[in-house]
Amino acid sequence: MNKPFLSFLAVLLLPVFLFAQNTILHCGKFIDGKSNSARSGVSIVVSDNKIIEIKNGYIDGDEGDTIIDLKDQTVMPGLMDMHVHLSGELSPKSYSEKFYMNPEDYAYRSVPFARKTLLAGFTTVRDLGGVINTPLRNAINDGFVVGPRIFSAGKSLATTGGHADPTNSLNRRIEGDAGPKEGVVNSIEDAKKAVRYRYKNGADLIKITATGGVLSVAKSGQNPQFTEEEIKAIVDTGKDYGMHVAAHAHGAEGMKRAIRAGVRSIEHGTLMDDEAMELFKKHGTYYVPTILAGATVAERAKIDGYFPALVRPKAAAIGPKIQETFSRAYKAGVKIAFGTDSGVSPHGINAQEFELMVKGGMPPMEAIQSATLVAAELLGIDDELGTLEKGKTADVIAVDGDPLKDISVMQKVVFVMKDGKIYRNVPDTLKKHTTSINIP
Repeated sequence: MNKPFLSFLAVLLLPVFLFAQNTILHCGKFIDGKSNSARSGVSIVVSDNKIIEIKNGYIDGDEGDTIIDLKDQTVMPGLMDMHVHLSGELSPKSYSEKFYMNPEDYAYRSVPFARKTLLAGFTTVRDLGGVINTPLRNAINDGFVVGPRIFSAGKSLATTGGHADPTNSLNRRIEGDAGPKEGVVNSIEDAKKAVRYRYKNGADLIKITATGGVLSVAKSGQNPQFTEEEIKAIVDTGKDYGMHVAAHAHGAEGMKRAIRAGVRSIEHGTLMDDEAMELFKKHGTYYVPTILAGATVAERAKIDGYFPALVRPKAAAIGPKIQETFSRAYKAGVKIAFGTDSGVSPHGINAQEFELMVKGGMPPMEAIQSATLVAAELLGIDDELGTLEKGKTADVIAVDGDPLKDISVMQKVVFVMKDGKIYRNVPDTLKKHTTSINIP
């Protein structure tokens, strides 16, 4: 091509670059996810799915730009929940459903749960165990379903009779002999094979049940259920495939085995002792408390017939202890990432966890950071998400009020942007230079 033609082409393309449509958020209060204080009167400029500018004051933008009026709200990074189960919600029918519900049933049921989670301000989640979490992730990524960005663990791993053994409570004539493909492992070789199955099926990470659980139909809710060598085999094999390990653990011994073996996070951590806390700090392991789940099962255990006979005393005994454990862990300096175990509690009320964390002694700003920067660090995506900074992916939410004064306003989400796209908007949105905003 000759130079005159290239110059002419450049002139034609110039307006495309000069007048590219941006979205400008006028933020009354601004929490960036990493600073220990909020700012006031800030503008965030979003182009496509990226934050391209953050400026003090309220800027006007150019022709074609969309301005969102959030001057009465507090704006912050999209929230992250490190422990959800989008395939269902706890109910008295939960134990009978597995006899007649198929994966397709769970998949369709997960669609409104995913939407509720996103509209509650949670733009990223770890779905820790289920048969449909990986296909749901794919459907959201492909635009067929509205929901949060999912990091999927696929089916959880357990030992025979362990918390995530899918044959627990089944009649012996139909239970079969579950193996690594179904998530049941009883040796180092089984452990390696189970991880490879999850890689084959598209999981992003591995979930193990290192101890007994509250809701499984089994006697103990706290006994260790893997050897340390088995857990280490899972962790090491996961590393080969770029997958970290999250470990469900209530009892202290199973928790300590998992930490020593190198898991990334401990879920629940109910009976954490002082030795376990020191191991958390020594190994840099994250603690995902799920206080809301503990409170939920403790309340439901009071209802006759809600849980099977084996489950009810575990729910009554273990559930209430998570709040106190959280307080001790926070005071001891354990690294804490936000997680609810939603699905045990109803989907969409995830933000109630913030109130319980603050009640347990964590300041509001640290509670918010546990669901933004700290959670992003756990996932290894803090270069893209978790804070509001120039160049990062535009996951932005706004709540109606000041959560640093009243943490309950984290439940009043009025604006949600994920990956630069608006999913929830305040009613009085100011549309200065445009006539419409496409909101799904």
